[in-house]
Amino acid sequence: MTKQEVIEKLKDDEHYYGDFGKQYLSNSDIRALLNNPLALGAEVAQRPAFLVGGYFHTAILEPNKLKKYRVIPSSTRNTKAYKEMSGGELCLLQHEVDQIELLSDKVLNNKVCKSLIRSENVEYEKPGITKLEGLMWKGKADIINHDEQLIIDLKTTADLSKFKSSAYRYNYDSQAYIYSNLFNYEFIFIAIDKSTQQIGIFDCSPEFLQSGKDKVKRACEAYDLFYKTEGFEPSQYFISKTL
Repeated sequence: MTKQEVIEKLKDDEHYYGDFGKQYLSNSDIRALLNNPLALGAEVAQRPAFLVGGYFHTAILEPNKLKKYRVIPSSTRNTKAYKEMSGGELCLLQHEVDQIELLSDKVLNNKVCKSLIRSENVEYEKPGITKLEGLMWKGKADIINHDEQLIIDLKTTADLSKFKSSAYRYNYDSQAYIYSNLFNYEFIFIAIDKSTQQIGIFDCSPEFLQSGKDKVKRACEAYDLFYKTEGFEPSQYFISKTL
């Protein structure tokens, strides 16, 4: 299968997140590889924050797909009505949807953001693959703006003033490094504060990208050790550091 055929197949979420896509590492694997390599590939429990973030992306990039989200008119997820209507499935609350629609409107009403997101020569949810440190990686960019030669990632945040520190904590640095290599454009974040609706546009410094590169290198070393080293016994592995 050619690289282009792989990319075409990865456009389908069923393949991207399914068995076909799992033959590639992605930024979502960084946390496990750096902290607990044996947890690589373990199913991550769905959380409301993930669902809210997903709806925000869909509202801006693929509003025609919003119908896939179940929305329940309940104040919390602890009410009897929510439990009965959700059937055990994690669903969005109506007030969460109202907030996300406000956030997406704020972003698209900003002239700079709108010009970056809605210009003519853009692609949404574009997948890519590349080799880094001897291993194959995948990624799916929110927005590729070919006119500006930018990869644009959308984020919601609880505190925009702390976005820089949280970017390192949540491995946005490795995401920026991986995606810069996938698509050969500069990488920027458009972030919006969920409380204040303040918008921030963040580009990536050489230091930020180097931090991401270091994480990818360490992640690949962990993968090679735990999954490609013949005779390696994980139970005998330990971390040695000086305090």
